[in-house]
Amino acid sequence: MVTAVEFRVLGGVEAEVGGARLDLGHAKQRGVLAVLLVEANRVVPAERLLDRVWGGDPPSRGRNTLYNYLSRLRAVLPAVDGVSLLRRSGGYTLAVDAQNVDLHRFRDLAARGRACDDDREAVDLLDRALGSWRGEPVSDLDTPWARDLRATLAGELLAVELDHADLALRSGRHAGLLPGLSARAARHPLDERVAAQLMLALHRDGRQADALAHYQRVRARLAEELGTDPGPPLRVLHRQILTSDPALHAERDTGRAAAAVPVPRQLPAAPPSFTGRADELAALSAALGTATSGPVPVAAVGGAGGIGKTALVLHWAHDNAHRFPDGHLFVDLHGFSPAGRPVPPEEVLGGFLAALGVAPDRVPDDRDTRAALYRSLVAGRRMLVVLDNAAGTAQVAPLLPGTPTCAVVVTGRNRLASLIDRHGARHLQLDVLTRAEAHSLLVARLGATRVAAEPDATEELVDLCGRYPLALSITARHAHTRPGVPLAEPAAELRRLGLDVLDHDDPAASLPAVLSWSLRDLTDEQRWVFTVLGVAPGPDTDLAAAAAATGLPAARARKALTALEDASLLDRRSGGRYAMHDLIRDYAATLARDLAPPVREAALRRAVDFYLHTAHGAQHLLDPHHDPVRLDPPEPGVQAYPLTTAPAAMSWLDAEYPQLTAAQRTAHAHRWYRRVWQLALTLTTFHSRRGHHPGELALWHTALDAAAHLPDPAARTHAHQFLGRAHIRLGRLAEAVVHLDRSLELARAQGSRAHQALSHRVLAEARSRGGDNRRALEHVLLALDLYRALDHPVGQSSAHADAGWVAALMGDHDVARDHCRTALALNREHRDDPEVEAHVLDSLGYVEHATGHYRQAAGHYGRALALYRPLGSTYYTAGTLERLGHTHRALGEEDRARAVWHEALELYLRQGRDAEADAVRRRLDTLG
Repeated sequence: MVTAVEFRVLGGVEAEVGGARLDLGHAKQRGVLAVLLVEANRVVPAERLLDRVWGGDPPSRGRNTLYNYLSRLRAVLPAVDGVSLLRRSGGYTLAVDAQNVDLHRFRDLAARGRACDDDREAVDLLDRALGSWRGEPVSDLDTPWARDLRATLAGELLAVELDHADLALRSGRHAGLLPGLSARAARHPLDERVAAQLMLALHRDGRQADALAHYQRVRARLAEELGTDPGPPLRVLHRQILTSDPALHAERDTGRAAAAVPVPRQLPAAPPSFTGRADELAALSAALGTATSGPVPVAAVGGAGGIGKTALVLHWAHDNAHRFPDGHLFVDLHGFSPAGRPVPPEEVLGGFLAALGVAPDRVPDDRDTRAALYRSLVAGRRMLVVLDNAAGTAQVAPLLPGTPTCAVVVTGRNRLASLIDRHGARHLQLDVLTRAEAHSLLVARLGATRVAAEPDATEELVDLCGRYPLALSITARHAHTRPGVPLAEPAAELRRLGLDVLDHDDPAASLPAVLSWSLRDLTDEQRWVFTVLGVAPGPDTDLAAAAAATGLPAARARKALTALEDASLLDRRSGGRYAMHDLIRDYAATLARDLAPPVREAALRRAVDFYLHTAHGAQHLLDPHHDPVRLDPPEPGVQAYPLTTAPAAMSWLDAEYPQLTAAQRTAHAHRWYRRVWQLALTLTTFHSRRGHHPGELALWHTALDAAAHLPDPAARTHAHQFLGRAHIRLGRLAEAVVHLDRSLELARAQGSRAHQALSHRVLAEARSRGGDNRRALEHVLLALDLYRALDHPVGQSSAHADAGWVAALMGDHDVARDHCRTALALNREHRDDPEVEAHVLDSLGYVEHATGHYRQAAGHYGRALALYRPLGSTYYTAGTLERLGHTHRALGEEDRARAVWHEALELYLRQGRDAEADAVRRRLDTLG
């Protein structure tokens, strides 16, 4: 059995077993192993492996290449006892004893040396840690991750070297240190701790003049490059050397005398049960890489209240405490808290100075002098400063150190724009947890057994909490304190009561209270916009809709939206859209309940009218021949979004469809029945071309209910007709016939031959879909007779097109051609509707294919597609593509058949037409 194993990353990536070096393949394969070794015993997702090994230039078949490398590594590693490469949920883990990896052994020895009370033993431990280094870490990789890691490890190495030098100086080993200290001082000419160690070693070696000369060089360089003087510790040491202070010659305690500044350790305890956030933790590490020159590394972590900013930062800070051996400063700035009063920066500076050893009577009175002394004390030291819960940049700026050896993390709900602009802060906006992370949080708080016993209730809790960390924590607390209660009960409470379940008398344990603190600094207008967006229709909004709902000019609405985004109450998404998390939206809705009913209803009417009037304009652009819907004037101040082309109209309808359906629900809830029915009717062409038939069915069900309250009897007829059509497209033919028979009955009662004709046409489609083409043709011919009696050539054109298709299905090809030619002639003379012409060309393609004229069929299908595509008629495009595929195959053009069937399959899947998609898959399978 092999027992001697050694993995190395502090230099080129290598592995030795029993003294024999393993063949790890080429550089990228060694890079994969390097990432797994750095993250030893932790799960590394495949995406992270690809990013870290290849950076922004992954191979063309990235995952396949990665899997090949992992397989080769597995083939090498079985020879190593106690080492295995495992596939885990979410990625890969290299299971290995950390002591067999030089990086982790280095960190362990360094931590033990720092914690050791015996100087001799501590020096030995740090000597062994430094002995682990052989050269540049992970030198096989040159990716952003590798460069960041090398910078981080360089900082860790320097910190250990400095700690080792302090201990060795205390032990009287100054002579042996001088070569290394001189080289280190040359590499880090502005590091005052390095300078102090070299000066002390020179002085003890009898070279007082050299020590004083080095001080003058450091002083001059600090003044030239940073515009500052040496800090108090170095100045004290300089005076001691000038006066030959006897204390400098003591062997045990003089090191402490020369560096008398205390090492503060102010970090609060690490958060319990912290889960996930791997990408965010990696982003913090990248932002706060150890540096010796340039600006102070600052990370600004933003996000809504209760999103987990402080927990993230504290977890990272504890994990990376070893990188900051000179101490950690922490303060809660109370920017958003029950106290309601942010802590003034001069008060924070007083606390920091006390932690750094400044006597109370030596603390300056004014803020600027305090800040200058603070910067002097931390200059050149490797310190972490955590400024939690900041109200704004003005509170933070005086607390920033002046040298890049320090790192700063700021958390706050505001974006801290000038901190990013003026101080180069790296912004990290925190979002909700992933589903896996939310599940892990519940497991950590409630135990794996309890969670596994109720998987459905657990998933519902995750959904109802919206993966919001504070909501999940509150829910977990409720469940934890009631161990005998099934998880289904808190899930039911959340489902029924919503945000009220997440409230509590303790403000810090109440999500509504935590969210309320974000509103304190908002203006009245910004609060108004926030409140209205809580009840506005749809899951998100854009500037035009927000301006309409709030009644504000666009410029003022945009300014308010930006303020809400900066306050982490609103997310800006692609396409200029703004969205709230569901729980934040629920909180805004509770504020809306406090508005006077007329004020709240006026805002909702403006929102509904904006969507209705814009959709009406879009419908006209899509189908200018459609009979116009007569709308009432919109609410005062509402202007429809300006759409000028049919493609722009289709794009707007695609983007706003969820808002349009929500607007109809809002109108129905407020009994604005005319708006309810009109919203359904204005989406007729959009539904037809895009195939949104489940949505169409829901809208027309609501419109049918509204039609019962309208004086126009034609409203009910329309509703039954379009409900019938939606049922047909969803394959529910029996339900379709019920509605269509009812529409025909109402049309006859009203004496409306036009509505009778339309009902017959849709009934023909239902019968044809059911395979009864004979009855379908009867309905079409009845519709044609009615249109002739009305002298309605446009209607006749559509009826002839329908008849042509049904005759084609029946195999009456000559009859089909006659109807199609008549339809084309009438359409071109009276309407020139490209969609009708496309339908007819598709039917002619079907006829020519059925009669063996495949080249002519392909031509007809191609011209039909050329008309459908500009209209955005993806529903009909899919069917024509499927039929064209048959024609290409009949012509022996299998590559073309495969291409058009793939396109048809994609459209069917996008439209939820599963049966059609399955049929196309089977045909693709036959092509191989």
